Amino acid sequence: MTKRKPSLSVQTDLTDLSEAFRSSSDGKKKGYPINKALTTVIKQMRASGLRPRTINDYELHVNHFVEVTGVSYVEDITVNCIYEWLSSMNVNNQTKLTRLKCLKAFLSRCLDNGWITVNFWRSIRIKVDNPVKEGATDKELNILLTMLDLSRFTELRDATAALLMYQTGVRVGTLTELQEKHVNLDEKILRIDGGLIKNHQAIYLPFDNVLYRLLDALIKQNTVIRSEHKEDNRYLFVTKNGTKIASDVNNHNNIIKRLNKHAREYGLKNINPHALRRGFAKNLLRKGANIALISKALGHSDIGITTRYLHLDREEVAESLRNFL
Repeated sequence: MTKRKPSLSVQTDLTDLSEAFRSSSDGKKKGYPINKALTTVIKQMRASGLRPRTINDYELHVNHFVEVTGVSYVEDITVNCIYEWLSSMNVNNQTKLTRLKCLKAFLSRCLDNGWITVNFWRSIRIKVDNPVKEGATDKELNILLTMLDLSRFTELRDATAALLMYQTGVRVGTLTELQEKHVNLDEKILRIDGGLIKNHQAIYLPFDNVLYRLLDALIKQNTVIRSEHKEDNRYLFVTKNGTKIASDVNNHNNIIKRLNKHAREYGLKNINPHALRRGFAKNLLRKGANIALISKALGHSDIGITTRYLHLDREEVAESLRNFL
């Protein structure tokens, strides 16, 4: 065999083009595979710091779309395919809307990456009724705090977690990751770095004397618990064995379970992480805080999210307007 001259060996890697040519000549379908696109999108999402749970939702719903429709290539996704997928679901419209948002977000990233050129999915809508979501109230929270036995570690922890979410509006996911270093007892302020916030922006949140006393007692008790079980961590909220309260990204977390248990036991409708956070926001609004301040306190990246979050019922709107008469 004649030895090829170095100058005749192409240095640029064109393997992908050769494979594309072979696929074309074999009569195989040309296009960008959805599974390959999903892998790339997930890598981009991780690099941008999105939550593992959000990434899992993308993967779950895109794979379900492929399973139902049998579509393999991004270019073959059509409006009809999406409606076929939605029609296959035996769920309510709110759940369909949530899943559709995941698929649309995936397709938007495909558009950004140049794998498709037209935003054809924009016209797809699902109509849902948006019931007014209530926030926790002072009365409900006071009932909970009255019923809990603060001499018991788990109930002290539950009370502190509930009051912390109600006074600062932190998400339960952020609560899970809080460490004792984030609590400044001297200044009575929670200093949360951007790595724990969904919009990646650090935020400082003050708290009152009651929460100060609960946090002080909890931190001291955490030290005892960790020492007993030989655990080496500095999480603010730990289990009775001194370990992290959330076992995985799906929020299987002791605080959520315990608050749900207390709500059922004491007949409290709005004692859950979302209601406590919403109660914090509505309290700020009632006390005269503007939307921009509330948005910043909630850690929202878009003020439009805050206006939807503060969905007010008719009576609340009328009462707010009365203040301007």
